[in-house]
Amino acid sequence: MRLLDWIVLLGTLGFIVSYGVWKTRGSKDIEGYLKGDNSMKWWTIGLSIMATQASAITFLSTPGQAYEDGMRFVQFYFGLPIAMVIISVTIIPIFYRLKVYTAYEYLENRFDLKTRSLAAMLFLVQRGLAAGITIYAPAIIMSTILGWNLTVTNLILGGLVIIYTLSGGTKAVSVTQKQQMAVMIGGMLVAGFMVVHYLPEDVSFGDAVAVAGKMGKMNIVDFSWDWETSWNDRYNFWSGMTGGLFLALSYFGTDQSQVARYLGGRSVAESRLGLLFNGLLKIPMQFMILFIGVMVFIFYQFNQPPLFFNEAAKNKIHNTEYAADLEKLEARHTTLFEQKQLAVRGLVSALRTENDAAIDAAQAEVESITSASSDVRTEVKSLISKADPEAETRDTDYVFISFVMKYLPAGLVGLLLAVIFSAAMSSTASELNALASTTVVDIYKRSVKQDGSDLHYVRVSKLFTAAWGSLAIIFATYASMLDNLIQAVNIIGSIFYGTILGIFLVAFYFKYIKGHAVFLGALLAEAVVLYCFKYTDIAFLWFNVIGCVAVIVFGTILQVIINQRKRVKQAA
Repeated sequence: MRLLDWIVLLGTLGFIVSYGVWKTRGSKDIEGYLKGDNSMKWWTIGLSIMATQASAITFLSTPGQAYEDGMRFVQFYFGLPIAMVIISVTIIPIFYRLKVYTAYEYLENRFDLKTRSLAAMLFLVQRGLAAGITIYAPAIIMSTILGWNLTVTNLILGGLVIIYTLSGGTKAVSVTQKQQMAVMIGGMLVAGFMVVHYLPEDVSFGDAVAVAGKMGKMNIVDFSWDWETSWNDRYNFWSGMTGGLFLALSYFGTDQSQVARYLGGRSVAESRLGLLFNGLLKIPMQFMILFIGVMVFIFYQFNQPPLFFNEAAKNKIHNTEYAADLEKLEARHTTLFEQKQLAVRGLVSALRTENDAAIDAAQAEVESITSASSDVRTEVKSLISKADPEAETRDTDYVFISFVMKYLPAGLVGLLLAVIFSAAMSSTASELNALASTTVVDIYKRSVKQDGSDLHYVRVSKLFTAAWGSLAIIFATYASMLDNLIQAVNIIGSIFYGTILGIFLVAFYFKYIKGHAVFLGALLAEAVVLYCFKYTDIAFLWFNVIGCVAVIVFGTILQVIINQRKRVKQAA
């Protein structure tokens, strides 16, 4: 990195942290610390909701997802706008009427303490794990690309977040997220412009999109359905509209990291507008990030890509007995790229003629060379595994940052790194704030000390914020690399979210089901989800549906049994 990049990076992060500390200094009561004095306007709420969900994983992993698998990941978000409408109409008014600090307080009013505690604990487990991943994801990649020490990178990321989250609580999180979203969106727009600008002069934007379509990367919507195979397909229209809907309902309606964002609104109307704002902009934002990944893929059809994007892992082979094999594969990779470059230019020319026979022939040639290139990459991954059995052989999370570091000019590299750090800080801050709020309100204040002063609870909240932040840093430091980072976060959420959503849906709409039945039903439902995760190939989005429906079904059956036993006892 050059001096200008360091100035941009440190200046951006320093301003955001300082602004958050200054703007929200002096929170003395629990209302102000955990709910921001209910002073948030709808655009602050909307941007805060988006920033909470848009972690560093979004900007590191999503372009790589598109590079490898095309645009179809966008279908994951198709159910989100519908979920925003449902939550705005049904859930927000209930939370405001009861004046709750966390979503789980409502469950004790509706059911009992053990059900509230169960939902809170499920949230704490899954969000605690996710907080570690949101720090670890950018830290492992940045430390690899930049040569930084992983532990130091984790400490810097986690420490910056803890500083301003401790200072101002919920309001500090929401206020800083406005600046962070501006940096994130602005940085990605610049990156998108630059990658298109770097395409060859004789290849237009239209040519790039057409080639991407022919190479299978513009697969935006897939309506196909097969009863035997579609359950295992993670991303299609049906999984997005069902599993994605249930996941969004649970995440935005019951996850305290999101609920806290709109509970701080000035009114029900402001909170509703903030959620709807997110519903309108989330899919376009994800589309943009995925499309940038597709354009990076097209860029590398005309510029030789790395044989393996995690070059630090690949370079370790040079010091092993497999160095000669690697050199042969690198030579083969270069030869195939030169052939592919000519073939892709042939495809561009064929597409301009609109001659179907010429297009099909050019496409077949490109696909043949692409397949051979994939075989070479597979062999390289095998060498990496032989040289270091613990090495991660998936490199999609390194695609975008590798492009940024190698091709963007001075200043823009610092800006894109600021995007990644800002995203990590915004999502982690929301998570730590939510973890502390839930721990204090649903566990400590309810079961440990019920008669403390506001100042006492603020101090305890700050203590738990620091504690959860420290645990997240520790988890991030010792975590091992997961398959694809953005999928890892969504899989962890899907394992728990369905059960939590099921508890809330029973609370809202199934009034005849009482506390004991829903508590046992939730335990059984979570067991079913864990079984599906461990022993089946069902795509993770369906876990949200399975968990939710299982809670309702088990709760209904158990309530019937409980009522029947009561009638038998009364008759006796």
